[in-house]
Amino acid sequence: MPDDFYPDRVPITIIDTSSKVEDAGKVAEELKRADAVVLTYACDRPETLDRLSTFWLPELRQIEVKVPVIVVGCKLDLRDENQQVSLEQVMSPIMQQFREIETCIECSAFKHIQIPEVFYYAQKAVLHPTGPLFDQESQTLKPRCVRALKRIFILCDLDRDGALSDAELNEFQVKCFNAPLQPSEIVGVKRVVEEKLPGGGANDMGVNDRGLTLTGFLFLHALFIEKGRLETTWTVLRKFGYNNDIKLSDELIPTFKLAPDQSAELTSEAVEYLRNIYELFESDGDNNLRPAELEDIFSTAPESPWDEPPYKDAAEKTALGGLSANAFLSEWALMTLLDPSKAVENLIYIGYSGDPSAAVCLTRRRRLDRKKQQSDRNVFHCFVFGPKKSGKSALVNSFIGRPFYDSYASTAEEIYAVNVVDLPGGIKKTLVLREIPDDGVKKLLSNKQSLASCDIAVFVYDSSDQSSWKRVTELLVDVASHGEDTGYEVPCLIVAAKDDLNSFPMAIQESTRVSQDMGIEAPIPISSKMGDTNNVFRRIVTAAEHPHLSIPETEAGRSRKQYNRLVNHSLMFVSVGAAVAIVGLAAYRVYAARKNSSG
Repeated sequence: MPDDFYPDRVPITIIDTSSKVEDAGKVAEELKRADAVVLTYACDRPETLDRLSTFWLPELRQIEVKVPVIVVGCKLDLRDENQQVSLEQVMSPIMQQFREIETCIECSAFKHIQIPEVFYYAQKAVLHPTGPLFDQESQTLKPRCVRALKRIFILCDLDRDGALSDAELNEFQVKCFNAPLQPSEIVGVKRVVEEKLPGGGANDMGVNDRGLTLTGFLFLHALFIEKGRLETTWTVLRKFGYNNDIKLSDELIPTFKLAPDQSAELTSEAVEYLRNIYELFESDGDNNLRPAELEDIFSTAPESPWDEPPYKDAAEKTALGGLSANAFLSEWALMTLLDPSKAVENLIYIGYSGDPSAAVCLTRRRRLDRKKQQSDRNVFHCFVFGPKKSGKSALVNSFIGRPFYDSYASTAEEIYAVNVVDLPGGIKKTLVLREIPDDGVKKLLSNKQSLASCDIAVFVYDSSDQSSWKRVTELLVDVASHGEDTGYEVPCLIVAAKDDLNSFPMAIQESTRVSQDMGIEAPIPISSKMGDTNNVFRRIVTAAEHPHLSIPETEAGRSRKQYNRLVNHSLMFVSVGAAVAIVGLAAYRVYAARKNSSG
């Protein structure tokens, strides 16, 4: 069908499929390529409607066709006139069972009744789908749609007074629909909202003395959708960069190309913006952003990005269950480290108006940091290794202020913790701890670049258990060997946990020998149970700031270095010898030439 057949000016290709059993494979291939599916039944043969729910709709699910479905009752002219059941009554049970059905319609090809409408609804279901916007069961806007419209409302509320004035409404109308509203139209819109939402309180008024409120703005869109004008809401969403998932389109989100041993950090401008956001929403000035206030910050994002791991519970909570300013900024630092594009996307959602691609800076490569013998990063990534029951989880928990528990719970998945570490001179750095389960080390090290993102590795063992010490030395050798083999060597520290218990026999001699042999510091004793962390987090950051130190050396690595030094020394000897020979030959030629000339 030509592109000018319908108002959206999008051409439609209609493919009629075969009902023959031998053509089932071809039909399935066509269905997988379709943008929408029209399923038909005969109005004069009820059994054909049953066939939709017993075969066709389950078949679409079976072959994983996830597109809108339009159910069409054909041969309307042949339906028994005495049949009193409405289309809604007939289709309601099926639509409850199969949510992929977008709409239902009856038509007659013979009488030319509602034939263009069938394909109009099919096209509309693709271009302006109901599903992402509206919950048919509750007859309300879906949460993600509400959050997107709230963000759009805030962006259009230029004077930030919580209402769209006539001028702001007009500007919104021109941006979205390229045409201004007449004064009488604005009055008409407000009258409709006021009639439906008179409002007994300030928060449920659709219109106030300053203009159209957010409540009124959302009501209007719900009204458009209820009346079948989904294209109005979709036009607004798309003008503000949203896709069919009600998220900002990919082209609006910058991507960052990092070397494996680079990381991303927020710029000082972005951090300052986040500080201001914190102060704006943390209303009582007690350095405690309550969960409801945090939700309010992210109420213009599709969902709160910190509701799921690895961000959920990764930062220290206040006594009231909220976030301090440091904890709030730490969560952002963690998100930027792990997924800079996601961090920037959420910055945009919460109102950041600067250049999104300039909100993040890429650090110097870690390999170069080691050569320069210093790191000027603000965020350090620490991998925490250790055998089971070594106390590594207790160490990680103490970092974010969680209480110590005597009961043991095995760590099955990687866990992140992030906090600000105060250094001498008023300097603050952000430290990210990534706890690696003992069972996950082998999988981690199977990737050649697994240590590239690591600034420092910490190895925790139970100082009262010799088998724990034995396992931690194995882990240390595995990680050190991996670094030597791949070129991603990392500084390492050993932490002797459970210092409140008696050490195993020969503990000091064993640990001293291993530390000296591998060229790293002696183990740092701590007791999470007694609350004595021995400044371990400050020591971790300090070691990470000097990435050329505390790098363990294995026997194999030492032998390889000695071999390379020997080869380099031999090559130097050969090159010096060759140079002497060339100089000698040149001198002989000069001498011979002089002798011949004098003769």
